[in-house]
Amino acid sequence: MTIFITVVLPVLLVFVAGYVVQKWRKVDIKPVSTVAIYILTPALVFETFYYAEMNIQYAYMIAFALILLFALIIITKVYSWKMKYSASTESGLILSTAFMNSGNYGAPIILFAYGEAGFAFAISFMVLQAVIMNFFGIYYAARGVSGMRTALKVLMKMPVTYSMLLVIPLKFFDIPMPSTIMQPVELISQAAIPIVMLILGMQLARIEWGNSAWGKVSYGVIVRLVISPIIAYGITLMMPMDPLLADVLIVSAAMPSAATIVMFAVEFDAEPKLVSSTTLITTLLSVVTITLILTILG
Repeated sequence: MTIFITVVLPVLLVFVAGYVVQKWRKVDIKPVSTVAIYILTPALVFETFYYAEMNIQYAYMIAFALILLFALIIITKVYSWKMKYSASTESGLILSTAFMNSGNYGAPIILFAYGEAGFAFAISFMVLQAVIMNFFGIYYAARGVSGMRTALKVLMKMPVTYSMLLVIPLKFFDIPMPSTIMQPVELISQAAIPIVMLILGMQLARIEWGNSAWGKVSYGVIVRLVISPIIAYGITLMMPMDPLLADVLIVSAAMPSAATIVMFAVEFDAEPKLVSSTTLITTLLSVVTITLILTILG
C-alpha cells in the first residue's frame, strides 16, 4: 500500500486531472501535444543526454528493447496463426502488445520510484521506444499501404530525432554548452513530464469502448501487463546490467499499451476499436499490476 500511495497514486492524480478537464471542457489536445512534441520533449531529451554518463549500460538498453520487441511480436504472430486471425487483426494485436507507454506513464512512475538516477535511464528508454514505435508501430499499422516508407518519413519528422542528432556529437567531442543556452533548455524540460502526463489523461478521456471480441482484448491485456515484464526479467538476467537499469527496464516493460498507438491504428484502420479498448483496459488495470511489480522488485 505504501508503494501505491507514494509512487502510483501521485501519477494517477495527474492523469485524472487531465481526464476530468477533457471530459468537462472538451479541450483541443492538438495544440498542447504540438508544444510537448516540438518543444518540451526535445528539451528534456537534450538535457538528459547532455548530462548523462554514456556507457555500456546504454548498449544493453538497446539490446533489451529490440529483444523484447521481437519476442512480443513473435508470440503474437504465433497466437494469431493458431487462432487463424486475419492480417489486420494480427496487426491490431501487435500494436496493442508490443508497444508500451514508457513516456508519459512510465517515466513519472520511475521518477517517483527510483529518483533522478532511474529517471535518466527512463528518459533514455523513452526516446528509444519512441524511435521503435514510430518505425515498427507505423509499419504494422500501415503495412500493405507503403508501411516502411511511411515509417521512415514519420521517424525523420520527429523533433526528438534531431535533438538526439545534436546532443550526440556534443557528448562525443565533450563540447561544453554555455549556460545561456542550457538554462532555458533546463527550464523548458522541467515542464515536459507534467504536461505529457496531463495529455495522457486527456487522451484516455477521448478513447471510446469498442465492440471488439473480449478474447482478443484479454489476450492483449495479459501479454502487455503480465508476459511482457516476465520476458523483460528474463532478458535482464542475460546481461550484466546495472541493477537499477534492470529494475527500470522491467517496470517500463510492464507499462500499459501506448496511447500514441491508438492514433496509428485509427489513421491506418488497423483494428482501432481493439487497440483502443486494450489501451484503456491495460491503463486501468496497470494501477494494480505496476504496484505489484514495484513491490516485488523492492
